[in-house]
Amino acid sequence: MKNLKEKILHSLQKSPQSLPIRTLLKRMKIMDKSKKAFFAALDELKAEGKVTVSKKKRVHLPHKDDTVEAAIVSLSRGFAFARPDDGGEDIFILGGKLNHAFVGDRVLLSHIQQSAKGPSADVEKVVEKSSRTTTGTFRSEGEVHTLIPDISVRYEIPVTRKSAALAKDGDKVQARIRTKLHSHELEAEIVKIYGRAGSAKICADAILDEYGIRTDFSKEALAEAEEAASREITPADLKGRLDLRKLSICTIDGADAKDLDDAISVSKKRDGGYRLGVHIADVSHYIPPDGALDLEARSRGTSVYFADRVVPMLPKSLSNGVCSLNAGEDKLTFSALIELDRSGNIESYRFRKSVIRSKVRGVYSEVNSLFDGTADRALRRKYTPVIRSLHAARELAAVLQRRFVQNGVIDLESTESVFTLNEDGICVDVRPRRSGEAEQMIESLMITANRAAAMLAKSAGIPFVYRVHEQPNPERVKTLVQLVDAAGLDSKPLKHKNGKIAPADFADIMEQAKGTPAQKVISHQLLRTMAKARYDVNPLGHFGLALEDYCHFTSPIRRYPDTAIHRILSAMLKTKDSEKLRQRFTDFAAEAAKLSSDAEIRAMSAERDAEDCYTAEYMAQHIGEVYDGVVSGVTQHGVFVELDSSAEGFVPMDSFPDSHYRFDGVITQVDAKTGSRLTIGHPLRIRVASADVASGRIDFAYAGAEK
Repeated sequence: MKNLKEKILHSLQKSPQSLPIRTLLKRMKIMDKSKKAFFAALDELKAEGKVTVSKKKRVHLPHKDDTVEAAIVSLSRGFAFARPDDGGEDIFILGGKLNHAFVGDRVLLSHIQQSAKGPSADVEKVVEKSSRTTTGTFRSEGEVHTLIPDISVRYEIPVTRKSAALAKDGDKVQARIRTKLHSHELEAEIVKIYGRAGSAKICADAILDEYGIRTDFSKEALAEAEEAASREITPADLKGRLDLRKLSICTIDGADAKDLDDAISVSKKRDGGYRLGVHIADVSHYIPPDGALDLEARSRGTSVYFADRVVPMLPKSLSNGVCSLNAGEDKLTFSALIELDRSGNIESYRFRKSVIRSKVRGVYSEVNSLFDGTADRALRRKYTPVIRSLHAARELAAVLQRRFVQNGVIDLESTESVFTLNEDGICVDVRPRRSGEAEQMIESLMITANRAAAMLAKSAGIPFVYRVHEQPNPERVKTLVQLVDAAGLDSKPLKHKNGKIAPADFADIMEQAKGTPAQKVISHQLLRTMAKARYDVNPLGHFGLALEDYCHFTSPIRRYPDTAIHRILSAMLKTKDSEKLRQRFTDFAAEAAKLSSDAEIRAMSAERDAEDCYTAEYMAQHIGEVYDGVVSGVTQHGVFVELDSSAEGFVPMDSFPDSHYRFDGVITQVDAKTGSRLTIGHPLRIRVASADVASGRIDFAYAGAEK
């Protein structure tokens, strides 16, 4: 043990920065069989005060008592802000005290002082450098060449003369940022030119690079995928599998989907209950643990969806090929077989490796037409092999949805948009995504399977990756209460004396808002109030779904946490030895949860930025046009307005003529002269003033009262 502790300290002393536990394990070449001893040694060092382990599982030698680890989150000319690792208020740093730190750097702060304006500090040292490569828009005016960065740098950075010669004014570029010798001034060197920054498609290319989302796979990963995809199903593959090929099974997805990873079968029981089968592509069967393909999928964490493309987690030979549950083909699956009573209560569940043959490649729009009675004869004929199963599924989904309402599940409006691109890839329409009955049916059935998988893991006490959604932050709830009051609704359900909010309380507010002008804004604010869902090894519950146990089991083609728990549950089917499973999967589950949560944030941020660019591209075609919208946000300097199309823009307060508006500090602008109020949910007529595709920013101007 003593020798191992010395090795840990030696590794940390050689590093100028803190190290993630995973990196430390690799540097010390710790094998699986030695991990238990490693963590025991690390615990002893922590107890002795010789090392510190942060909440983000980074190990470092002890710092001075008056220092704090943080990340630089924004940079302006002359100052910056850092966000402490352990939470708390952002900390102000003067430019001369930055010690050459840049946005994204993890730093050690010292000389922390408190003042009426908030905390301030100096950067003692850069603990971990971020990439000094960023994307942005190149501007050239005469002899002056600058970069407008896409990251949180609030001023233009001069571009080196030599690299500026490569680009044109208005190009989207990638640049390497560095500090000039003998000064704290930054300069940018252009290393890649994407094309015109006024094109959302070009900006989307840059966004992928900015977030480090790779579109290509390593040769080793592709080779593994091709080998797996070329394998025929053999008798050895079928050994021990449940043969479900005669069941009335179908997939239901969007018309353009190619990675079909879930299928369903539902039948009625004699007692009025239901037998639900959710059959998921057995992705983990084709991906050996710790191989090139597995490591690639683990680092990607999720597929990324843009308006014009998908960046898949797995190569297409797997996602669109051998793992896709194509109709009429034998496919290896992992099935959740669940029995429910007539009220939708889960009576029993079992998980089995299986083989299926989907009878129909279902499409949401087609199933919706079957349900609403508008399907023609040809469509009804197509679904004949599974029609009884579909009707039973529809009935079960209705039961489940009633149960969701009883449990207080919040029925929020979708915040997603659908983008229509022309043949040149230019966005020509934006609309809110609408969810039909078939989409809601599949969602209900998948939630049930995900819940059953989490219940199984929790009851067995095995390492697992849960999907958790914690209680909303009390401060955000206070802001929500103010909005609810401003909208003329009853906020009493949100005012519990113990401060603990139940999902039913949010559902109550949403029910009040239905049919009112504030419905959409209240829905969006409820979503913003809730904590962000994430992955964790502990079953902390899911607030939004009002469930104690939940996980992601149903999409292993596009999400790594699903693949991870498939691997854990597959091992569980082979052995009931919980101790062996804990030894094998404890570290794996923790790493998968952390990496998957980080990857989800990265993907969502990239998708949101790309959507902003496509929305701006659409609105740029409508400059000067007038629309009716609803106030969706209020700040000191103006209000945000959302249109029916789902596009959102900013209206500066100085565009309101003869007004004396004053911000109340929360959600309302009040005209001191007339007393009129401008708050979230308020209808407002606007004119499209400008739209910048590169930044995704849309500006509106007040266009007078509604007609």
